[in-house]
Amino acid sequence: MEKDLSGAGEARRGGKGWRAREAAFKEEMKEIWGGWGVSSEFGRLRDVLLHRPGPEIENITDPNGVLWAEVMDPGKARAEHDALAEAYRAGGVQVHYVGNGPLDKPNLHFIRDLMLMTPEGAIVARPASVQRAGEEKFVAEALAGLGVPILMTVHGNGIFEGADAVLAGPGLAFVAEGTRTNRAGAEQVEWALRQAGFSEVVRLHLPYKTVHLDGVLGLVDRDLVLVRARETPLSAVNVLRGRGFRILEVSDDDLYMPGNVVALEPGKLVMPAGNPVTKKRLEDSGCTVIEIDLKEIQKSGGAMHCMTGFLKRDEP
Repeated sequence: MEKDLSGAGEARRGGKGWRAREAAFKEEMKEIWGGWGVSSEFGRLRDVLLHRPGPEIENITDPNGVLWAEVMDPGKARAEHDALAEAYRAGGVQVHYVGNGPLDKPNLHFIRDLMLMTPEGAIVARPASVQRAGEEKFVAEALAGLGVPILMTVHGNGIFEGADAVLAGPGLAFVAEGTRTNRAGAEQVEWALRQAGFSEVVRLHLPYKTVHLDGVLGLVDRDLVLVRARETPLSAVNVLRGRGFRILEVSDDDLYMPGNVVALEPGKLVMPAGNPVTKKRLEDSGCTVIEIDLKEIQKSGGAMHCMTGFLKRDEP
């Protein structure tokens, strides 16, 4: 005789014994996912994702064809990248790596372009150029391997590179359209940021030939932002001033990407060596500045902010 189970297992049907999940994602974040998350560009940095340049940067003969300015010396570029990673470790930051990708992806070391971390997980980007199409897959694999939740992958007709978003502190973010991010991509990212707790997402438009937003707008302290004046939208400056930020301009006399900096904690940052005027302005504004020589790797078009995927920062 078969047992009558029609009245058994009430919990699975939402009956007796059912326990509804009522906590918000962010409340469960640490217990389930490990506490990954970023709400600003300047909270104390805890974990980063890098890619040490591998064989893909060798034997390059047409730098423009791979979106570089000049051919890099592979050995020098790797040594500079190692120095950046060591500076992070010296600052108490745990460094994680994306493994080697295909030989036709010589820009894979620019991790910031490929992801954007939020307080509730990562947005996987969708790069704008044919040359970089597919790099995002390797970052997604690394994030999954670490147990980082992925909120969204930019999809459909959306194009977005993570360096076109800047997180200005709890509740405020900037997302820019330009050569590397289109409207569809910006709309998707704005939606995800709002879902992750950013109540104010300011949309910007970058000038012609400005590559990314992070090259013109760098948050270095709770009340200090570094800007490239001729390329920074006035609307962004007005919003930041309204939030009490001081505006500090990079010097046009400094030639080695002076605005491409990474805050290790509020008021303490790493910046490319060779930018003495901007360095002094930062120090005069109360910042501690650690210089790292990246002149070789800059030939490929970026510096430390471009190369760093932020995985975990403290609340500022």
